[in-house]
Order: sequence, then structure tokens, then C-alpha cells
Amino acid sequence: MRLFHLMLFPLLASQALAQPLAPLPATTQGEGYAVLIVSRERLEVATTCEVALYLHDQMAARLHQGQSVSFNLPPGPVSLRLGLTGTGPCQDGINQLAGQSLELQAGEVRRYRIAMGSDGLRLHAAPALN
Repeated sequence: MRLFHLMLFPLLASQALAQPLAPLPATTQGEGYAVLIVSRERLEVATTCEVALYLHDQMAARLHQGQSVSFNLPPGPVSLRLGLTGTGPCQDGINQLAGQSLELQAGEVRRYRIAMGSDGLRLHAAPALN
């Protein structure tokens, strides 16, 4: 019986090698989503208040000076708003904050920094990391 197994093994091995394996589907890193990185640099917004980041009208993050946050988002339009949050003078009012819109593509990484302008808090494109 052992001799039979020894003779059958080379036959089965040659059959397995004769049929090529189907190639695996090619995927790229980041396929299907985009990465959005938002940072609050220490000198860009001169306030001790937290900056609230709203994605699609939902608070997604609170940033102190020097912090950053990243999100994996589906491709397509993204609605963003920024505002000050906290207690005392940082407390949100009932006013509607001005928003920004982005169009994200699958697989891309976008970096933004928070800055204070004459029209309030805004996101400005940051250079890509190399």
C-alpha cells in the first residue's frame, strides 16, 4: 500500500503543476476611499479655544493647537464646517457657520490646515508629504 502512495504522489503533483492558478484581482492601496487630513498648526489660529470640525453637519473632531485628525472617506462630495467650541467665549452660538465643499477621489490623500481669515475659520490646502 505504501508503494502505491509513493507512485501516486508524483502523478498528482504533476497534475497540480499543470493547471495554472487564476491570478488574484489587482488592487491598489487606497482603492475605494480617500484620506482627508486636517491639522491645526500652533500659529495659524491664535486662540485657546478648541476648533470643531463638522463633516456633513455632524461634529467629527475637536482640535487643540498642534493637533491633527485624519478620516477615511468614500469618494464624492464632502461638506465641511469649522467653528470654535468649548465654554465661555469659545461657546458655539446659534449662528450658522459658513461651510466649504470638497470633491474627493478614490485613492487620494488630501491635507488641509486650519487658518483664521477675515471671514472666519477656513481650510487651506497644505503641501503633500513626500
